[in-house]
Amino acid sequence: MREFRGQSLSWQLAGGVCELALHREPANEIGTALLVELEQFAAALEALQNEVCAVILYSRLRRGFCAGADLRELYQRMQGLTVEQRIAGVRQFLERIHAVLNRLDTAPATTIAAVHGICFGGGLELALACDVIVADRMARFCFPELRLGIIPGFGGIPRLKRDVGNAVVRDLLLTGRSINAQRAHAVGLVAQLAAEGKALEVARATAQQVAKFDPVTRAAAKQFIKPVPYEELRREMDIFCELFARPVVDEGLRKFVESTAALPYLP
Repeated sequence: MREFRGQSLSWQLAGGVCELALHREPANEIGTALLVELEQFAAALEALQNEVCAVILYSRLRRGFCAGADLRELYQRMQGLTVEQRIAGVRQFLERIHAVLNRLDTAPATTIAAVHGICFGGGLELALACDVIVADRMARFCFPELRLGIIPGFGGIPRLKRDVGNAVVRDLLLTGRSINAQRAHAVGLVAQLAAEGKALEVARATAQQVAKFDPVTRAAAKQFIKPVPYEELRREMDIFCELFARPVVDEGLRKFVESTAALPYLP
């Protein structure tokens, strides 16, 4: 067995199936610490690609899969910087997370996101980079970024467009409302519904099914059916950086950081 145990995530590889568990309190927010370990995982996945037939991403935290980007860290890093420095810093972070998600998107192995609870913003973007989303019936999906004056920046819009119709993309993006797992399944975002608390179990059964197939054929099928929209991904990043320079974003982040709500990331 090969394994890694970090501060934000852990993974282990056994029998051709690699399971990656997110466990960064309070809700697996994607900040610098989690990004560094995701980069390490992406590098390991590439090095071990001949041994891995399936990857399962899931969360060990009760609140859910992932609440999205670490907005508190982002706000703190902005303080005392010029607009140009802020844009350069956020673009560098986006370049790094895009590199990780592109590796996950194009990995020869079949990637499966086992989702429970919240799957918001950057968390949804992480799930969308996977080939299959398995969700328990209590999971919820959301792009709340517009309330902060920005759009998703980790590649969520192009990847969501790849999987579902434009009407669904507009509804999620422009309203900021969350949808439940049943609705997500009906529109094609979620591939498989699981009973509450059973998403990981269903994902493991799916991985075992995947492992039965010839790896070359499986990788060729994935490459054919799942093209990566590189041009749109780059354009999304550019728009994010253009919007990020405005005072309304600073104000939105400040309100988020100062919020005393139990779940401030909810729209």
